[in-house]
Amino acid sequence: GTHTVQHRLDASWWRNATVYQIYPRSFADADGDGLGDIPGVTSRLDYLSRLGVDAIWLSPFYPSPLKDGGYDVADYRDVDPRWALSRTSLV
Repeated sequence: GTHTVQHRLDASWWRNATVYQIYPRSFADADGDGLGDIPGVTSRLDYLSRLGVDAIWLSPFYPSPLKDGGYDVADYRDVDPRWALSRTSLV
């Protein structure tokens, strides 16, 4: 079934929050191919929480020709396969 959590966040929570920006390409490599990826990011969430991080800000993870550090987005509706899962799971 579906569960609904009913609680209200303070709209200004971010004013006193610790926000950690993550560039997925270089943050953590879960599949050992030398490039950071989203599974690498998720594998470090407990660590970031223990550090007191309240929120993360993900740098671009969209498909991109990478001429501008990933900010030159080719498709804002998708996740670049380089940062998604292992290459074998995408085939």
